[in-house]
Amino acid sequence: MYDELTEVDLKKMREEIDYRTRVLRPQLIEEVQTARAFGDLSENFEYKCAKQAKNRNDSRIRYLERMIRTAKVITAADAGDAVGLFDKVTVFNELLHREMTLRIVTTLRQDALKGLISKESPVGKALLGRKAGDKVQVEAAQGTRYTMEILSVEKGEDDESLDISAY
Repeated sequence: MYDELTEVDLKKMREEIDYRTRVLRPQLIEEVQTARAFGDLSENFEYKCAKQAKNRNDSRIRYLERMIRTAKVITAADAGDAVGLFDKVTVFNELLHREMTLRIVTTLRQDALKGLISKESPVGKALLGRKAGDKVQVEAAQGTRYTMEILSVEKGEDDESLDISAY
């Protein structure tokens, strides 16, 4: 399986890999060496923490490299007045009985708490290609269904203001 990512996603991942490799990794290795000098490793909490931090950094680097290697590069094509990638969509959620503003993004930049919805999510899939005034049926987990009405669509673009997910 691959993830559909934009050139901006790939650029941000390469920048993070560069930072983690050139700046963070040497710092973490030095912390491990310093903590190791404290003595008995079986009871050395600082050493264990330093090793965990170094291993998390290395794991993140491997994850990002794998994402880049397996990515399918896409472009945010203009969908006219229909909902497209990076557009802000104001909807009325009939299940919650309230208006919500969502932005459709790539999987790597999703953050539901900030209203950034993946194009791969049930809501993202339901909204893509639809227009203001349309009612869409969202099929969530365990067969739950609800309806959303698209109130407005504000065109967006792939900019670098959206961070990539941490994990």
